[in-house]
Amino acid sequence: MATVVKKKKGFGAALSRGSSGRAISPLRPLPKTKMPPCIGACPQGNNVRGFLTAIAQGEGIGRTLDESYALAWNIVTETNPIPAVIGRVCPHPCETKCNRKDKDSPVAINNVERFIGDYGIEKNLAHKITGQKKTQRVAVVGAGPAGLSCAFHLAKRGYSVTMFEVFAETGGMLRYGIPAYRLPRKVLDAEIKKILEMGVELKTNCRIGKDISMEDLHQKFDSVFVAIGAHKGLRLGVKGEDAQGVYSGVDFLHRVAAGEKVDLGKQAVIVGGGDTAIDAARIALRLGTKATILYRRTKNEMPAINEEIEQAEHEGVDIQYLAAPIEILSEGGRVKGIKAIRMELGEPDASGRRRPVPMAGSEFEIPMDSVIPAISQEPDFLGLEQLQAGPRDWIKADAKRKVKDTLYAGGDVLRLGLVVDALGHGRQAADTIHYSLSGEQEPVIPVMAEVTSDKMRIDLYENKTRHETTLIANEARFAAIDVEVGATLAASDLMDETKRCMSCGYCFNCEKCWEYCQDSAIVKGKKGEIYTYKSEVCTGCKKCAEECPCGFIDMV
Repeated sequence: MATVVKKKKGFGAALSRGSSGRAISPLRPLPKTKMPPCIGACPQGNNVRGFLTAIAQGEGIGRTLDESYALAWNIVTETNPIPAVIGRVCPHPCETKCNRKDKDSPVAINNVERFIGDYGIEKNLAHKITGQKKTQRVAVVGAGPAGLSCAFHLAKRGYSVTMFEVFAETGGMLRYGIPAYRLPRKVLDAEIKKILEMGVELKTNCRIGKDISMEDLHQKFDSVFVAIGAHKGLRLGVKGEDAQGVYSGVDFLHRVAAGEKVDLGKQAVIVGGGDTAIDAARIALRLGTKATILYRRTKNEMPAINEEIEQAEHEGVDIQYLAAPIEILSEGGRVKGIKAIRMELGEPDASGRRRPVPMAGSEFEIPMDSVIPAISQEPDFLGLEQLQAGPRDWIKADAKRKVKDTLYAGGDVLRLGLVVDALGHGRQAADTIHYSLSGEQEPVIPVMAEVTSDKMRIDLYENKTRHETTLIANEARFAAIDVEVGATLAASDLMDETKRCMSCGYCFNCEKCWEYCQDSAIVKGKKGEIYTYKSEVCTGCKKCAEECPCGFIDMV
């Protein structure tokens, strides 16, 4: 559990219990669970506090390490069926909001989730089907993160689910957009296998709209969830981009992931500042090609994951900021270079970032053998044109991922987002489909107040060093294209890291309230159980609430 600094009790606590002469307040302690910011920031709604404290507090309440790890895996997979994957690829918005940042540094939530996921794979832990077998059938179009999540949550409830995938293998952008040096295929395959083993049927190399029509799906299935992703790269819109040697970022990554040999030549320019651009540049290095990224803004505006940008620079990718292409140069129909122009930042645009403005007379050329535009991507609606909301629109769905009637959609086909966004969409759609098909009343989940660091006593927690992923040396990274760059935390580091969690908004048995109570109004239970309060002897001194580190106790 979180380590709390033991401070000498104040004068009030030194008074004899039940002493007279103290003012009595009508207020009484009310233990109340709060929402920690980490959970609130997770698009998937993962119970971060739950899986961290399951490990941190396990030994203290008599659990073995294996029991705590298994419990943590079960907690994670209540919402996220692929924790080993997410622990490797998520930019962890949960950590950005972690209250621990106001003490020393955020808890390494992603690293812990990765360990838990790897443990589940190693021990072959299986997902449990909690609902009775249903007669209704659901079609899931697309076996990427949104489709996998929807299939998982429906199968868990007992529905018959069939996934239709246009590519030869499952995973969507997890397989065809994220390189193996970040996400080993054996990890991805192992977690997808657990979902399929729940009884989910899979049909690969099947394009809806060609091999099977949407009309057929609606006739054969009670509901249809569309999650085809966004696998079509956008063009730069500059002269010369039809030359041989120009690949879109998503197409390039897909080809490499599918095992196709791609010859980039000696030098490649990658255009863009997102994760696709960074991944394409790092893959180019692993293919023996010098990689240069052109990005029209500065590093501060770059949308890619910060850690990935730093690793790209560390590996030798040349990132030229405030530069944009204006023409691709070719000779004999093949790329020979790129003409670019320097930029400066003007006023903010619709994205909130300062708009890049070309600097007159600053044009320059870079000799080049290949160009990889990675500026953005869009869904491929071939055969599914009727699903588009308009010529320039993608699929439109409401907040519960319903499009119309029995049609639902989620993931990048709605809007580009994080993998955890797609997982959240799949879960939301599964919920909506279930309540629609079952006729059950959707429960109203009470809104919990968020507990922020100013509502806690973070001064009572000890400073603790954060445990980072160990990265392998540069030379080892290029031994093969699929060598994983970072290692999973060691068990000892994992335990120390989980104990950095401050259990924001929920009791972790630190005993502070009991120690400071002057009225013997607090009754300690067994380890792991919430203390009880005898309001009839409480005088309302508020010391329990004032000394509670995690903000669990209100006075009402």
